[in-house]
Amino acid sequence: MTKSLYLLGLAALGLAACDASKQQSSAAVATSETVTNTAATQEKNGIKLTPFTDSPKFAAAGLRLNTPAAGSTVPSGAVAFDYDLTNFQLTKMTEGEHAAHMANSAKGQHIHNIVDNQPYTAHYTTEFTKDIPDGQHVVLSFLSRSYHESLKHRSAYDLRVVTVGKAAAPMSFDVKAPHLFYSRPKDVYAGNDAKSVMLDFYLVNTTLAPEGNKVRATINGTEFLLDQWAPYMMEGLPMGENTIKLELIDLDGKPVPGPFNTVTRTFTLQP
Repeated sequence: MTKSLYLLGLAALGLAACDASKQQSSAAVATSETVTNTAATQEKNGIKLTPFTDSPKFAAAGLRLNTPAAGSTVPSGAVAFDYDLTNFQLTKMTEGEHAAHMANSAKGQHIHNIVDNQPYTAHYTTEFTKDIPDGQHVVLSFLSRSYHESLKHRSAYDLRVVTVGKAAAPMSFDVKAPHLFYSRPKDVYAGNDAKSVMLDFYLVNTTLAPEGNKVRATINGTEFLLDQWAPYMMEGLPMGENTIKLELIDLDGKPVPGPFNTVTRTFTLQP
């Protein structure tokens, strides 16, 4: 009898230890989830910023700019662009829930063409012309979902310097250095499109991390630090004109050198 009681006691202790272990494990998971959720969404002064990464990936999509060639000089005026495209369909509407909750191009998926970090032009064919003033210019091209979210993998973009007409002075631009380019928001958002507005930017030769480079986004004077390269949904913005300043900064909060790594834009929300 004594031996049986001893064995029963050991079993009870084992079960208790197992339960305690499970409780600790559950608590750890809950704590982890709480921290993750808190870190993902930032809210200050009524403005909520939430990253999202659940859009269709198109991981095999590729974009290659054939002309103008990198480092080339082309005649003044309308510059002819010609791209090769693989595993991505222009003019198709991107599937997924985000297409119904943010500004969506009625023409479908497209190419964003950005010259000198000025507002992009959207193109729905692989060949088009674009008026660019004389001089040396930095041209960034990348693939975009129909709701203007960029594809961020290496084969989905092209960065190069081209000269149009005569350049007054050569540009000092290192295509291998870290660069930040602005993409969205842009222009005017009205009705349902004004309820949640996407912030999207493009990084070249760098990424973001808690212990690395970050993007400092100042929205209507309120500062947010972004350590994840992702699109962010902005909510709580007022009607009327809104201002966003983006800065690529290092671990110490200092600006990363580069001609486009600090940029300010305005956009407008209407009821």
